[in-house]
Amino acid sequence: MDAMPRPDHLFPSTVIGSLPRPQWLRDVILDRKAGRLSEEDADTILDRAVESALLLQERAGLDEITDGEWRRESYVKVFAQRTRGFQDDLVDSGLPYPAAVAPLEYWQPIVADEIPFVRDRTTRAVKVTLPSPYIIGRRMWHAQHSAAAYPKREDLMWAAVPVLEEEIRSIVAHGVDTLQLDEPWLAVLVDERARRREGVEDVDYEMALCADLLNAVLPAASGTNTAMHLCHAHFDHVHGSRGSYELILPTLAKIDVGTICLELATPDAGGLEALSGFPADKRLGLGVIDHCDTTLESAELVASRVEAALAYVERERIELHPDCGFAPSVQNPIDVDEAYLKLRAMCDGAAMARDRLG
Repeated sequence: MDAMPRPDHLFPSTVIGSLPRPQWLRDVILDRKAGRLSEEDADTILDRAVESALLLQERAGLDEITDGEWRRESYVKVFAQRTRGFQDDLVDSGLPYPAAVAPLEYWQPIVADEIPFVRDRTTRAVKVTLPSPYIIGRRMWHAQHSAAAYPKREDLMWAAVPVLEEEIRSIVAHGVDTLQLDEPWLAVLVDERARRREGVEDVDYEMALCADLLNAVLPAASGTNTAMHLCHAHFDHVHGSRGSYELILPTLAKIDVGTICLELATPDAGGLEALSGFPADKRLGLGVIDHCDTTLESAELVASRVEAALAYVERERIELHPDCGFAPSVQNPIDVDEAYLKLRAMCDGAAMARDRLG
C-alpha cells in the first residue's frame, strides 16, 4: 500500500497517462521505429516535445502530470520495445502489436530513465505508467509466434513479472509520486460480448489471474503511491467494450493498490451505482471527463459528477482524472487542443467542487 501523503486539498487532479500527439510527433516516433531516424536524433526532438507536454498540463491546472507518454508508440508496446524477447508487428488485433518470440530479458530501462527529465522541469507531482503483466500477455502473446518460448498465455504474463519488478524498483528509486499500472482488460471482462469475442471461457479464472499478477509486482513499489487504471479500451472516440463494474469489484478489493482509477464519465461504463461496492480501503480515481465525446465538458458538469460520486465514496478518498489517456497509441487520432480544453475544464470543476463543499 501507499507510503506517501496525498495533496492537502480535496479532489486532486491527475491524468491517466497519454496526451494526443500532434502529427509531426507521430511521424518522429514512427520514423524512429522504422529506422529512418536514429535513437539519438529522436531523443533530441522528443526532449523538446515533452517540455511542451509538461507545460500544457501545468497550464491546464493539473496537480499531477506525466510526460504525456510522448516518447512511446503505445502504453503497452513500450514494454516490448525495451525488453528482449519480442518481435514487432506480429499480432494483428486491429492495430499491429509485437509478439513474444523468445524468453524475456530485462536489458534497459523501460521508462525509469525518463523520470529525471520530467522532475527537472516541473514542480508538480509526477506520475509514471507501466502496463500490467496481464495486459502484456493479452496483447502480445500469439499462439503461433509465442508458443516455443511460452506455450500458454499465462506463461508470458508470469515471465513479465520479474521484468516489471526490476523496472518498478528503478522507478521508485527515482522518486516518482505515483506509479500507475494500466489494466484495461479487467474492465473489458465485464462485457459478455467482448469475452466471447476474445475467447474468454472462465471469467472468474481470468479475474483471479489478473489480481494475482498485480499483487506479485506491487510489492516492488513499496515507498510510493500506487494506482491501477481500468477502462473499456478505445480508438478514435469509440469504446471497444461496455458495461458496469459490479462483476469485477470483488476482485478489485483483493488488489493491494492505493488508488483504483475508473472510467465513469462515459455512459458505456454503466453509471455510478456500481460504486456502492467500491472497496473501503482504497482511493477512487474518478473519471469525470469523457475522452470519447468531442463535446467539451463545463466546469459545472465536472463539479456535478464529483458531487454525485459522494453518495458512494467519501470526499477525502476521491481524485479526478479523464476516463482514460487521450491517445494510448500513436495511431489514436484525438486533437491535442481538445484534450487541453477538457483537462482545463476538469481542473476548474475540481476547484468549483472544493468551493461548494468546503
